[in-house]
Amino acid sequence: MSLLSLSFTLAFVAVALAIALWQRLGIERDLVVAVVRATVQLLIVGYLLKFVFTTKSSVFTVLMVLLMIAVAVENARRRGKGIPGVWWRLAIAISLTTFLTIGFLLATRIIPWTPQYVISLSGLMTGNSMVLSSLFLNNLISETKNRREEVNVLLALGATPTQAIRHVVKRAIRTSMIPTVDSMKTTGLVQLPGIMTGQILAGQDPVTAVRYQLLILFALLSAAALTSMTLGYLTKGSLFNRHMQLLQAFGHREA
Repeated sequence: MSLLSLSFTLAFVAVALAIALWQRLGIERDLVVAVVRATVQLLIVGYLLKFVFTTKSSVFTVLMVLLMIAVAVENARRRGKGIPGVWWRLAIAISLTTFLTIGFLLATRIIPWTPQYVISLSGLMTGNSMVLSSLFLNNLISETKNRREEVNVLLALGATPTQAIRHVVKRAIRTSMIPTVDSMKTTGLVQLPGIMTGQILAGQDPVTAVRYQLLILFALLSAAALTSMTLGYLTKGSLFNRHMQLLQAFGHREA
């Protein structure tokens, strides 16, 4: 695709801006910032990947993966306001998910140790884990606030913090995984996924493209479960103070 062809696609941005201005949505500035940031970020990443792919250095490959994880953790952290130590909890959950899924693919020789495969698939796993983490934290915080009376009653009856918050954590895990599961149910019927579409556009045999897409879907499903379960295990105890009471941020009123 030439730069001239790419410039024509700015018409899509113009349509979005026109609708926002027409309906007075107040998101015009956010749209412009999003377009500029996406363009700059993708250009920078494109040149970085070109350098890493050319050098084929394992060190640079690992550094790129760690950079993606760090950015994902920082972005998801904003959803966990009020949870002590949420940054390192997210770092463990996202890192564990990424390294386990990619490690399995490498150990079974499904993919080779090359920057093209490792960085691309790590980005998919890390990005999915980031979204799952944000959904989980949003659901956990809202559910805890909405059901704080139930939690407090269970605590008053002698339940431990882990027992009192268990039903809230399970619901947050389930809710955060629903988009991934629902997306898999309609894959191929409602939409052709990105990896499959990219390979078909590149001239790959559709059946081969389907196999790669299934690999990605199965890995993403595992990543969703791993991220939600790990984050649930790491965060459930952090919602209480040393007196086994819900933190003030989640509805407990200090005496």
